[in-house]
Amino acid sequence: MRLSPLLLAGLLALAGPARADKIVVEYWTDSLKPQFDAYFAAAKKQYEAQNPNVELRWVDVFNEGFETKLNAAIAAGRPPALINHDVPRLYKYAQKGALLPLDSSLTADKVAYLPNALADLSVGGKLYAYPWYNNVNVLVLNGELFRKAGLDPARKLASLEQQLAAAKAIRVKTGVPGLLPQLGQIDGIMLGRGLPLLQNGKAVFNSPAHVALLRQYADAYKAGALAKENLFADDNYQASVKLYNSGRLAMMETAPTAVRRTQTDARAIFEVSRVQPAPLGPTGVTQGGYQFGWAVSKGLPASTQAEAIKFARFLTSDAQQLAFSKVTGATFPSTRAALRDPYFTQAGGSLVDVARAQGAKAAPDIRTFSLSGVPRLADLKKKLVDSVEAAVTGRKDAQLALDEAVAFWNRQLK
Repeated sequence: MRLSPLLLAGLLALAGPARADKIVVEYWTDSLKPQFDAYFAAAKKQYEAQNPNVELRWVDVFNEGFETKLNAAIAAGRPPALINHDVPRLYKYAQKGALLPLDSSLTADKVAYLPNALADLSVGGKLYAYPWYNNVNVLVLNGELFRKAGLDPARKLASLEQQLAAAKAIRVKTGVPGLLPQLGQIDGIMLGRGLPLLQNGKAVFNSPAHVALLRQYADAYKAGALAKENLFADDNYQASVKLYNSGRLAMMETAPTAVRRTQTDARAIFEVSRVQPAPLGPTGVTQGGYQFGWAVSKGLPASTQAEAIKFARFLTSDAQQLAFSKVTGATFPSTRAALRDPYFTQAGGSLVDVARAQGAKAAPDIRTFSLSGVPRLADLKKKLVDSVEAAVTGRKDAQLALDEAVAFWNRQLK
C-alpha cells in the first residue's frame, strides 16, 4: 500500500520529532587515556542519564601536543567547551582572553572548595577554573638508616634545616646520601619559602635570603648529603624512587604513591620505612602541589556554556572528586568534604594508607608554585637552574651565580 505524500507528512507531524537535538559538551583532558577510560565512561553514563538533553564528548590529548591542538581549535572557532588545565597553562589562556571567568557561577558554593585551590586557579583576581585534583608531597624515610646514624625515625623533621642536618648525619655515619631535592624546580622552592622571583617586572632572586638558601644546599652537597642523580632535573621522581628502593637514599620527599612502589619493588626497604608530613616552609605551605582544574571556553553558544558549567560542577563535586581519587590512587581532591571521607582519614595499618592520610592532612596547605605568564619562560628558567647548579656544586659563589642570572632575566624582560 502506498501512502500519499500529504498523508505521510501528516503522520510524521503527529509523531513529532524522532529526538530533540541535544546540546553537545566536548571536554578535553590531558593524557588521561586509556588509564581512566572506565571512570569517564561511568561519569558520562551517570551525567547523561540525569541530563538527557546533553551529549558528552570526551577528547583526550597527549600533553606534548595539547597547546598546538587547542590553538588550532580556537583559531577555527571551535574550542572545546570544557578544558582540563594545569596552573601554568590556565594562566596563559586566561591572559589570552580565551577563558570564561567563573566567579558568578559559584557565589556561596565557593566554600565547598579549598581556598588554596581557588587561589591557584585565579588570575588577576578572577577564578578561571573549577578546582579538580591536586598532588602533595610526604616525607618517606628509611628508619634503619636513621637509626644507624643515631637519629629517631619517629621524630618529625619540621623544616628544611632539620632535613639537611639529618641528611648530613646519615651521610657521615652510613655513607648514604640523605636527600634528593628537586632543584630543577628551584623557582617553586623559592616561592614556597616566600622568596619572590619577580617584583614590579624585574628579577629579584639575588637577595641575601635567596643566597642563603642556595648556600644551605651547597653546604649539604659538599658534605655528600645530597644524591647527585638528576639533582637539577625538572622531574627527578623516578630517580628518587629508584635510589630509595635500592637503599642508596635515606629520604624521599615525594608523592604518597611512591610508597606503593617501594612496597612492590623493595619489600625489605618497605618494612623499615616510615612516613612523615613533608616539612613546611616559612610560609606554612606544603611542597608538591600541582593543581588541575576545569576551565570553560569563551565564544560558546549560551546553552553550551551553561551546560559546560553544569558538567564542570558535576566533575568537581565531592562525590566525583572522591571517586577520581580512588581510581588514581595518587591524587587528592580539592573539596573539603571529599578530604574528610574515611578513605583519607582512616589510615589503617598499611604504610600506604598512612602516606595517603598524611597527604590528605597536608592537602589544605598545598599551593602550586610556578612561574606563570612570563615571556620567554623556558629560557629564563634554564638560566636560573643552570646558575643554581653552578652555585650548589661549588663552581661559582652563590651570590655571583644569582647576580648573573638576575642580570640575564632583566635583559630578557625589558
